[in-house]
Amino acid sequence: MAKRYFTSSIIHILLLLGVVISIFPFYWLVVMSTNTTGDIFRYPPKLTFGDQLVTNVQHVFQSINFLDSFINTLIVSVVTTILLLVFDSLAGFTFAKFDFPGKNILFLILLATFMVPGQLSTVPMFAIMATLGWVGSLKALIIPGAANAFGIFWIRQYAQEAVHDELLEAGRLDGCGHFRLWWHVGLPALRPALAFLGIFSFIYTWNDYFWPLVVLINPEHITLQVALSQLNGIYNTDYSMVMAGTLLATLPLIVIFLLGSQQFISDLTAGAVRE
Repeated sequence: MAKRYFTSSIIHILLLLGVVISIFPFYWLVVMSTNTTGDIFRYPPKLTFGDQLVTNVQHVFQSINFLDSFINTLIVSVVTTILLLVFDSLAGFTFAKFDFPGKNILFLILLATFMVPGQLSTVPMFAIMATLGWVGSLKALIIPGAANAFGIFWIRQYAQEAVHDELLEAGRLDGCGHFRLWWHVGLPALRPALAFLGIFSFIYTWNDYFWPLVVLINPEHITLQVALSQLNGIYNTDYSMVMAGTLLATLPLIVIFLLGSQQFISDLTAGAVRE
């Protein structure tokens, strides 16, 4: 009994230590956002909150067009995530539960795209956007991100176990076609997978810097990450201001993660209870 209690205590201490290590970067971000740049470089470091948050936030809004960049990023992230969930779930569900000519070959080609670095597609993608006349517009960010190989692979792997063939057969007997099976049978069973994919897609799109920097030549359409990079001075950088801008850009991600993770966990728990 004592040995079991000791082992349990060690496990809880290690888990608590892991939580502290995970949370500390966010805590340090808030600390730097509420202090001055001089406080950030002070030794020993100042680990308490300051009173400069409002001032630093004002400097952010004075230095860049934060609100417009925030709205642009929100539009791109929300629309891209919705389109990606629709197209990836439809493709992944089809690969998992339907047979068609060339299915295995197409899936191997899909997996092969994982080995191609994304930077290699920058030039041809930019040429396509230029041909379509989308360079400088938000469509150049939304449409290329509307589907990806990872999402299709993830949904396909999850659907193989989560969507039972008996439900599909029952749906076919009721006269459901492919799209109705996907909508009425596939999507309800795929909710945990879609919750994870939605969180992953939103965070990735929100934090994307390289492609928006390349394709958005209109200053009015730049995204938040590109705008935040303009806070760096040529000779001197106000790091407290930069951290305040980073904090403002991080808050929506924390909210999305908390909301999405609750949906993800509740769906998994409900599925376990039904089992």
